Amino acid sequence: MPIIKGVVSCLLLVLSTLFWGVPLILLTLAKLLTPSQRGRQWLLLRLNRVALNWIGANLWWMKRWLRPRLDAEVPEQLSTDQWWLVISNHRSWTDIFMLLMVFHRRIPMPRFFIKRQLVWIPIVGLAFWALEFPLMRRFSREQIATNPKLASIDRESTERMCRRARTSPIAIFNFVEGTRFTPAKRSAQGSPYGYLLRPKSGGVAQVISLLGSQLDGILDVTLSYANPKPSFWGFLCGKEQAILLRARKLEVPAWMLEANYHEKAQHKERFHSWINSLWQEKDAQLERLSSHD
Repeated sequence: MPIIKGVVSCLLLVLSTLFWGVPLILLTLAKLLTPSQRGRQWLLLRLNRVALNWIGANLWWMKRWLRPRLDAEVPEQLSTDQWWLVISNHRSWTDIFMLLMVFHRRIPMPRFFIKRQLVWIPIVGLAFWALEFPLMRRFSREQIATNPKLASIDRESTERMCRRARTSPIAIFNFVEGTRFTPAKRSAQGSPYGYLLRPKSGGVAQVISLLGSQLDGILDVTLSYANPKPSFWGFLCGKEQAILLRARKLEVPAWMLEANYHEKAQHKERFHSWINSLWQEKDAQLERLSSHD
């Protein structure tokens, strides 16, 4: 029965988290107590190894137990010795595991932009913090209008991650819509796209500004679900229908390396135009891919 399969899947997730949580907690404590930057960097690399093994263990049982119907096309010649910015549309928590299935150990250890509230999830939240994921508060426009200093908090979190990323390869994953797509959210936003929410360019602009020419490129990912209402619970129950993943490599436009998104209005407008054009292409692609259901 699907419910039994879902319960077993949850149990496997918990057992995996408890097992890999032990070295994670020990290394995190060591990192907290280490005074030197070099020592903390060394421990961060060990934490990366633990996280990669943790991810690999979950992907192993998911592929054999859940057998997701994933049809993926990914660029060749990817490497764990390169720096990547990965952008994608967002439909479900399942997206994260689909991305990991195709990119695990093909590009560096991923870092996601994480809502700060998720840091309170036992062990998982500790992993986000110890691995230096950017924890985003995502203040509303009204809050920022009242206190403009709030606008810099999320930028500072991203800056800390990118500053440390200059010493070793990294893959930064960004769901640029900021939240999962639903028809209700699309209507509330007045989104001009049929299958997407409005994209946000600020995170992309900041990562490119901070890492610059060190980035080997942008991986643009499009996820399409045959199920119009995909859910992570449905995935854990083995009920998810076919999933299509299409990834392509984009070069970082030269003008982006010189742009100042937060200081110059014309640069911000150019970033908005670039990502909106990308989203128009993605929306058309999703229209074509929707025929797979």
